[in-house]
Amino acid sequence: MKKISLLLFALFAQMTFSQANRFVYQVTMKPDSTNRSTIKTETAFLDISDGNSVFYPENRLKRDSLFSRMRQTGNFTFDRSQMQNLQTNLDFTITKEYATQKKTYKARIGRDQYAYDEDREMTWNILPETEKIGDYKTQKAETQFGGRKWLAWFTPEIPIPDGPYKFSGLPGLIVKVEDTAGDYSFDLKEAKKIPAPAAFNERGQTITVKRAAFLKQQEQFRKDPASAFSGPGRGGRMQTDPAQRKQLTDRLKEQARGNNNPIELE
Repeated sequence: MKKISLLLFALFAQMTFSQANRFVYQVTMKPDSTNRSTIKTETAFLDISDGNSVFYPENRLKRDSLFSRMRQTGNFTFDRSQMQNLQTNLDFTITKEYATQKKTYKARIGRDQYAYDEDREMTWNILPETEKIGDYKTQKAETQFGGRKWLAWFTPEIPIPDGPYKFSGLPGLIVKVEDTAGDYSFDLKEAKKIPAPAAFNERGQTITVKRAAFLKQQEQFRKDPASAFSGPGRGGRMQTDPAQRKQLTDRLKEQARGNNNPIELE
């Protein structure tokens, strides 16, 4: 019954929103568990069209646009501070197919692009509480996912069973979702029509693996980040001298220390 209901909502969403739609979320994060006073905010987009969606950070779109202009003009010089401002704590994309309920997570580890299909079902408990958030009447729901308890507010006024990040499966668009620890919050700020969903330029091939293999590769990268940039292999890696390797390792490990509180704790 649940799958039939989701498919009906997906079909209705396709008919009602035949154009591409962009839902703009503000993402509030505490990425460092040792310094919870550090709060970061970013803008992320959920683009929906033809029964599919893609969720990604705004800075990814800006970065792709910058590199596209460089290739068109042949001018590959850039201001380092400009690139610094385009860094993101949400360096991934998540695509969803409504008909099949398939969710694909894609992210770069070192120089390689990896992808895996989400293999865990998201089970919601819809609660009786309602709340007006912005222009929308919403209803509360809760779920356990990725080692966190999440509270969400969805609106049947937008009958799309989708939301930010991997969240989906409710009878309406998720307007707000936050974990009970107060580490992550996704808040809908704007909805607008767009000509087409974002399309990204992927460098090299994407390596598709199981989620467990992705997590193992990610853990190996955290322990020895420089290994992903040196030696022969995919992405045309080149050997670095010991001093460069140490410098790279120290810099990447320092970045990792400040991002030790991921969205998923499992």
